[in-house]
Amino acid sequence: MKRFIAYFFGLFCVCSFAQEKDPNLFTLDANFFYGTVLEHNPDISHLITDHPTGLILSYNKKTYGFKEWESRYNYPDWGVSFVYQNMKNETLGENYGLYAHYNFYFFKRHLNFRLGQGIAYTTNPYDKVENFRNNAYGSDLLSSTYLMLNYKKENIVKGFGIQAGISIVHYSNANFRAPNTSTNTFAFNIGTNYLFDYHKEPEYIASSDEKTYKESIKFNFAFRTGVNESDIIDMGQFPFYIVSAYADKRLNRKSAIQLGTDVFFSKFLEELIYFYSVAFPERNISGDEDWKRVGVFVGHELFINKMSFITQLGYYVYYPYDFEGQVYNRIGLKRYFGDKFFGAITLKSHGAKAEAVEFGIGVRL
Repeated sequence: MKRFIAYFFGLFCVCSFAQEKDPNLFTLDANFFYGTVLEHNPDISHLITDHPTGLILSYNKKTYGFKEWESRYNYPDWGVSFVYQNMKNETLGENYGLYAHYNFYFFKRHLNFRLGQGIAYTTNPYDKVENFRNNAYGSDLLSSTYLMLNYKKENIVKGFGIQAGISIVHYSNANFRAPNTSTNTFAFNIGTNYLFDYHKEPEYIASSDEKTYKESIKFNFAFRTGVNESDIIDMGQFPFYIVSAYADKRLNRKSAIQLGTDVFFSKFLEELIYFYSVAFPERNISGDEDWKRVGVFVGHELFINKMSFITQLGYYVYYPYDFEGQVYNRIGLKRYFGDKFFGAITLKSHGAKAEAVEFGIGVRL
């Protein structure tokens, strides 16, 4: 009898452990899209001649709450996607992109919102001799973001499901090289998905997080760098350096608010000032204007596992040379390595006018 009880207890423990193990389920999905390039800038009107078409292929890792962060966001998917887009314009050519993405679910998991960020290759970038009409893409490698909002049903019949909705695909090199007018495609999409090992799908695990979460104010120090070019074609690419210091306060497990300062050392701006002083004397620019800037900003950080999404709005308090206005903004992603150190990729802009893609490292103390 004792042996039977011991055997039954051991079997119960094994089964319980198996139930708590993440089954590592994933889906593959394919979407065809058809849309139009939005005329966000009249300078690209000559590039809008037809309706672009394309294909989005994706791998999506399912989550069920085996990690605490998953239940906080209603069990999102994360994965990678490939986007092919025929711009239906000989000047623009075709684009091929690779992205990392998250899928977030709403309304009993019928509504799916996807945010993808990656890099794209364009087949026909600007060339001053052979393709001078392409003022949208100044380089063959582009930063790209896409958004997708779908009505989605998974596992309708033996793992197969369907989805349909709308997408926006953005291509820009963020002034890595001029010209850089960029394009935004608004599209309708329809597709199918397949859940592998659908018969092993577990129940969603409810969150066991504490209701309150407290953390003291943290101090952050970051260094960002990269290269960019002014809007003057063939002006040349120059490095920039940004030193940032800011404090943040966690409001809860998801969010923190920020307050800090940036110091900008942008060599392209030094060259632009000199160019205008020589080429356009009517602007009354001496060439000796200081090209350094200092800004203060407020921001928000959204924590998703080891990743976070940051948004910041800043104002230059030291602004000796007028360039694109005194208000700037920054959006991007951070990846934490342990509790203190992080890497970041961010886009700094003045409104919708991008200045640079920033690559940064930092510490949170």
